[in-house]
Amino acid sequence: QVSPGLRTPLVPVWLCSPRGRHSVLFSTDSRLLSHWRAERVFHLHLYSGQQEQSQTAHLTVDTHSHHWAEAPSEDPCSPGRRCPALEMTIRTKWAGATVSWNGTGPFF
Repeated sequence: QVSPGLRTPLVPVWLCSPRGRHSVLFSTDSRLLSHWRAERVFHLHLYSGQQEQSQTAHLTVDTHSHHWAEAPSEDPCSPGRRCPALEMTIRTKWAGATVSWNGTGPFF
């Protein structure tokens, strides 16, 4: 028997596997489940359990900024440069979103 709390989580949780590394991406903001306006700028937490991750990474996702409008030298996902796999995974849900790692180096 599965608990109702596990069937319908109170906060958004995603299990992802960029490049074959399993990780948990979650938000502590329950409004992401029901209010589309909460998807403007929000925070996600990432935990992978990998050796190179000493603490939970805090990511800021902005779905209305335009990464192509920034200076090309500042955009890590510009043509000819590699984009972290996790950012590409996040963009499958929020196309065109910019992801800030808030001082943590992308370890994926």
